[in-house]
Amino acid sequence: MKVWCCSCFGEEDEEEYNKKREMMREREDILGKNGMDDVKFEGVKNADLGFQDPEDDGGENIQLRLGSSREGSSTATTLDVNFNLGPGEEPSSSSAVADPKRDGPDSGTQCKRPKVRSFALEWDIPFVSVPAQEGNLFGLIEEEYERMLNSVGHYLPQVFDGEESDHTVDSTSWVANGDDHLSPDMDDLENKMDLTDDLLHMVFSFLDHINLCKAAKVCRQWRTASTHEDFWRFLNFEDRNISPQQFEDMCSRYPNATQVNIKGSPAIHTLVMQALSSLRNLEFLTLGKGQLGETFFQALPDCTMLKSLIVTDAVLGNGIQEVPIYHDRLRHLQIVKCRMVRISVRCPELQTLSLKRSGMAHAVLNCPLLHDLDIASCHKLLDAAVCSAATSCPLLESLDMSNCSCVSDETLREIALICGNLHILNASYCPNISLESVRLPILTVLKLHSCEGITSASMAAIAYSYMLEVLELDNCSLLTSVFLDLPHLQNIRLVHCRKFVDLSLRSMLLSSIRISNCPSLQRINITSNSLQQLVLQKQESLTALELQCKCLQEVDLTDCESLTNSIFEVFSDGGGCPMLKSLVLDNCEGLTAVVFCSNSLTSLSLGGCRAITDLELTCPYLEQVSLDGCDHLVKATFCPVGLRSLNLGICPKLNALNIEAPTMVLLELKGCGVLSQAVINCPLLKSLDASFCSQLKDDCLSTTTSSCPLIESLILMSCPSIGSDGLFSLRCLPHLTSLDLSYTFLLDLQPVFDSCLQLKVLKLQACKYLTNSSLEALYKDGALPTLLELDLSYGTLCQDAIEELLACCTHLTHLSLNGCVNMHDMNWSFTMHVLSEDDLHVPHRLLQNLNCVGCPNIKKVVIPQMACFSHLSSLNLSLSVNLKEVDVACSNLCLLNLSNCCSLEILKLECPRLTSLFLQSCNICIEEVESAISQCSMLETLDVRFCPKITPVSMGGRLRTACPSLKRIYSSVVTS
Repeated sequence: MKVWCCSCFGEEDEEEYNKKREMMREREDILGKNGMDDVKFEGVKNADLGFQDPEDDGGENIQLRLGSSREGSSTATTLDVNFNLGPGEEPSSSSAVADPKRDGPDSGTQCKRPKVRSFALEWDIPFVSVPAQEGNLFGLIEEEYERMLNSVGHYLPQVFDGEESDHTVDSTSWVANGDDHLSPDMDDLENKMDLTDDLLHMVFSFLDHINLCKAAKVCRQWRTASTHEDFWRFLNFEDRNISPQQFEDMCSRYPNATQVNIKGSPAIHTLVMQALSSLRNLEFLTLGKGQLGETFFQALPDCTMLKSLIVTDAVLGNGIQEVPIYHDRLRHLQIVKCRMVRISVRCPELQTLSLKRSGMAHAVLNCPLLHDLDIASCHKLLDAAVCSAATSCPLLESLDMSNCSCVSDETLREIALICGNLHILNASYCPNISLESVRLPILTVLKLHSCEGITSASMAAIAYSYMLEVLELDNCSLLTSVFLDLPHLQNIRLVHCRKFVDLSLRSMLLSSIRISNCPSLQRINITSNSLQQLVLQKQESLTALELQCKCLQEVDLTDCESLTNSIFEVFSDGGGCPMLKSLVLDNCEGLTAVVFCSNSLTSLSLGGCRAITDLELTCPYLEQVSLDGCDHLVKATFCPVGLRSLNLGICPKLNALNIEAPTMVLLELKGCGVLSQAVINCPLLKSLDASFCSQLKDDCLSTTTSSCPLIESLILMSCPSIGSDGLFSLRCLPHLTSLDLSYTFLLDLQPVFDSCLQLKVLKLQACKYLTNSSLEALYKDGALPTLLELDLSYGTLCQDAIEELLACCTHLTHLSLNGCVNMHDMNWSFTMHVLSEDDLHVPHRLLQNLNCVGCPNIKKVVIPQMACFSHLSSLNLSLSVNLKEVDVACSNLCLLNLSNCCSLEILKLECPRLTSLFLQSCNICIEEVESAISQCSMLETLDVRFCPKITPVSMGGRLRTACPSLKRIYSSVVTS
């Protein structure tokens, strides 16, 4: 059975209440009481209380939603509850399931919890008077939260900012006449919606105090259930403005409360005295930010059930006498940041004691079972006081005396002698200790930050602690060397040790080491079977590194400028790190030659190692390598490696390359201008970029194509040494689809036509030695039938050859003729007379993009509708300075760029799908533009910046009138 309960709060006049009650009675007469499970009750304004038919869960789940339900908004908290669980129980498959179909007059009361007497809730609930971000635990919207505070009505008197409201209801009268404040509908609702007390108790156990108070306003049964003492065991009034009278009422209503927090509340002494006298089951007490008088400490022993006491930032006693804390059952005591002269603690069962940051000069402890003592930052405690306090606790296991500047080695010796169970010691910021003759054999954690007396001689005492697991020596400025053989050491820190030179560690369990900002460190020797990561960044003086770490996987030696080539012997196979996977040696400028052999390495970074000239890697599982900044590399060998991609274009001095990479698919050699010897054996290689490899010859190309048969993209731009023999070897590449031969000295393209039958992209930019007949095979013999993209920019082909190409190569989709000086008028009406008389139809052309940027001799462009360039979507004629007339009729043209065509005077467009037109710096009048764009019904962007004949003043709304679809017009003010 799923029960949905939604409640919001407000006030209803009596007439409306009576109307709703009559409606509910009518529904009851029609459906009967058993049918009321499906009825939505409306006993309170904006309150929805109803049931939903059981679903497949067998009646085991209930959902309670508390929040607002207003028109246009909904804020609620929903809880799913298992009916089978009792309060505090865990889900169990063996939980008994109540039969949802049982009938009879006793079915609703058979499992009811005995009724609990309800107490008045007239206190000012200071815990809901806080800002929303602190007190609004259920994320209520601000309006609802404020409305909840302002609508407590008969139930909760108001207090705002510590001042009582004028509508406060007297406590006694409320209790005596509690039922009078419930509306008649509430009684009716209780009869119709008689949930079991066990069920309500289970649901309410998920609510905090704020929502319990809100639930109490639904009906009398809910009010009774919400005040059950199980929900009010913890009275939390931290930083709340609660008065002594209100707190006394709370304590009297819930005398079995076990936890109280009044830290930051006003008059904490008065409040805590009330708590001690009223709450006999009090176990946990937290207070602070005020003054506690002597009577509190005198009454403390009477609170016999107290187990934990926390006092923070308070003034204890009258400032003259000793503060006594005597209790027979207290186990945890924290006196933090408190002011007093002297303290005496006599608690025979006390286990943990913290006096951290408290200002007392003496501390007398009589706590025979104490095992955790924290006196950190107790600056007024003298050496003798520390010694007396610690040695009075023979079972002490953890001692924190950091920032106790008076502590000496003599005190440590006394503590070591008496406290034989000491495991944890924090003596940081104690300048007078050197650990001379101190023996702590079972110590596991030792922290010695900023201890000026710690030197290399102190290591003898530390080595005696053979159980040590954690050692921290940060900022020990006089420490020069550390030689330790500790079988249990797991973690060590050495940060900002300015004079530290030598480190030797032997620990099979060492798993974490942090060394940084030790500028004098020169030698490191580590032996461990557990260390997996080693970071030694910016150790400028480090020259020697010896590692015997079988599990080491990651090493970072960035900016270790003094490392030499011998470092690779440490990390190669047989060097002590058999599982190394990642090695970072960035900016290690002392490295000149890399010879590395590893069967485990997967990542190597040598970025910024400018002195490296030779590189030889035998790492079959190497997947990543970074050589950024290795601009002096001359010879590189990768045999074998597991790389999938490699970029050597940042190595301009590379002249010999040998690669064996079975999984490589991408290789970039762009810019290796002196590379003359290249052996590339990559059977899965798909893309090779050898741009500007001017020394690469035909034999290298032939060898590469035979060993890399899967190449699909080959870039040989500016490779002038490649000739016909090398191009004929391309027949070994049956999957080649993209070829770039730009800026080469090719005379004949026949080897390409014969060898690259699947070619889709061919780039021939600036191939000035190609003749007009070089492309005849394309448009006469049908060579390269799959070719889609052709780039002839900056070539010397004549006008006739270009026109023949345009007329016959109908399969081309992208054509670039940028900077072609022989390109004259583009009158594409030639289509009709190029065709023979027997042709009945104009061929269907697939051209989509045409680029003629910077063609100085083009004066006229005519593309009529009959030319059948129906797929043309982009036309770029920018920087054609002599272009005067453009007449284009293309049904699918979307972009036309005529920028910097400064001679343009005539513009005729019939392009219904044109969306962008660029006329920047064109000497065209506004009338011509108006006429042109009037035929472009989808034009959105028009750029007329720097057009001297088109100014914002003359333009006005004329262009938008001519083309209503315009969204963006770019213009600028031109001064004459």
